Amino acid sequence: MSELRQNLATKEWVIIASERARRPHEFVEPGRLMCGEGPTWEAGCPFCPGNEEAELEVMRVPADAPWQVRIVGNRYPALAESATLEREYRGLVRRISGVGYHEVIVESPTHNTCAALETPESLARVLQAFIDRAWQVQLDPRIEYIQFFKNHGRQAGASLRHPHAQMMALPMVPSDVRVRADTARMHFDEVGGCAYCEMLEQERADGRRIVLESEHFVAFSPYAAFSPFHLWIVPKAHAATFLHATPPEVEDLGRIMHTLLRKLYIGLNNPDFNYVIRSAPVRDLGVPYLHWYITIVPRISLTAGFELGSGIYINPSLPEECAAFLRRVDDSALLLGQHHEHR
Repeated sequence: MSELRQNLATKEWVIIASERARRPHEFVEPGRLMCGEGPTWEAGCPFCPGNEEAELEVMRVPADAPWQVRIVGNRYPALAESATLEREYRGLVRRISGVGYHEVIVESPTHNTCAALETPESLARVLQAFIDRAWQVQLDPRIEYIQFFKNHGRQAGASLRHPHAQMMALPMVPSDVRVRADTARMHFDEVGGCAYCEMLEQERADGRRIVLESEHFVAFSPYAAFSPFHLWIVPKAHAATFLHATPPEVEDLGRIMHTLLRKLYIGLNNPDFNYVIRSAPVRDLGVPYLHWYITIVPRISLTAGFELGSGIYINPSLPEECAAFLRRVDDSALLLGQHHEHR
């Protein structure tokens, strides 16, 4: 029998549709292009070494050697740093000029790779670049919210194969982010504690939905997961913002995230996915009721009319079964560095 479940932290409802439930292995899509296939460099790729557009470069890591991570301005930005901030609230008009930052984080110089074929250290390097750049951007008084995200594969919104993530910095706090923050604040006011800390404690006590646990992080499929293999990576230490992650935490995050992405890559045959870093707005970095985390969403199910109309997702899988499936995936079978051919 189907059931409705509510997320303790966000208060969002989902329907776990056991009547139409599919086993985890049924979400594997055969015949997909795998990372490591195809050329390691492409002449027409703007992210490959030798094709760099110097005027768009923001930073590179390392700064004084061949780059491993590079941050550049988006060729077709949704927001412009050079724009003048204008606000207009008049009658029906609620308008802010398109001020902000829209940047691309090139995760590797290798064209045909992905995180599953890279190393934990390379992923940690990308995450640290996120933090370093965010600290620079948040100094701009026009910026209210910074969002890091990754689209892997066409179904997730990626238009280029070369591995990259993105950052958008906005002159306002998105409504969804504000609702989540207000929900967390109300929980804190009612019970005197962080809803995310409470959720993490209960997930660890239950154990059935835990996929991985490290020194600083826990990765699990939430009790109210809104889609198959929907995952959260939550820091054990309470912190409102990802920007406060310490170097040891970033290294550990690189390891646990790398293992998770390898398990998804092997277990689901390189699925398209998004990951998003959910972190506090710029003006709320020290509030006690917010708790940052990363959510990973494989794009293996569809959003239809009911979800759009109600905001309630129908999940045709059990989070407990998805977590158990990923625990069983042996990621040691995947060799690192197999994409590094000579061109």
